[in-house]
Amino acid sequence: MISSTLSQTSQIPYLIRICGASGSGKSLFTNNLVNHFLQSHAQDILVLQEDRYYRAQDDKAMADRIVTNYDHPDAFEHTLLCQHLKTLQSGGSIEYPEYCYKTHTRLPNSTTLNSKKVIIVEGIMVMSAPELENTFDLSLFVDTPPDICLLRRMQRDINERGRTLDCISEQYQNTVKPMYHAFIEPNKHHADIIITGGGENQTALQVVAHHVQSFL
Repeated sequence: MISSTLSQTSQIPYLIRICGASGSGKSLFTNNLVNHFLQSHAQDILVLQEDRYYRAQDDKAMADRIVTNYDHPDAFEHTLLCQHLKTLQSGGSIEYPEYCYKTHTRLPNSTTLNSKKVIIVEGIMVMSAPELENTFDLSLFVDTPPDICLLRRMQRDINERGRTLDCISEQYQNTVKPMYHAFIEPNKHHADIIITGGGENQTALQVVAHHVQSFL
């Protein structure tokens, strides 16, 4: 349950994590939530994407990078994400990494980000990493039918990441689907709020926005 008592004066950021399958609508819900505060508190909200914390693979050949299981918790450098969250909680700034989906490794450049009152982290494994346990104040799970997730993933990977249909289908069968059932879906019942129907769920958006507003 969501706590009804939130400090109005604390400078410690309020941390929210948004989890769900690939293509479930996590990013859409996050964007809709931020847009809700566009005219008032958008400057007080920081969004971090777990995808940015995929491990660097500069030491691997491209053939090895391609077969990496990117739907397993070990594919992410959660220790770095945890360190960054602690830095932001203490009021410091971080060097937010950038990742290239075409070369399957982290880019050398980064972006300096300062702490904000509310920090949202969205990703497929943010509820599966032991390093992040007991870090967040609010946990949301976006629960979308798998067939819809697959269609969205196909459109995204073809249009934005240069993938082929055969590559997407093979990856879905070999890693995406089994890893979802092994690492993502079991965490659904540990979420404070389960958001059905994807990122356009306006009822859930209003509930979460009201909660965030009470903190801001």
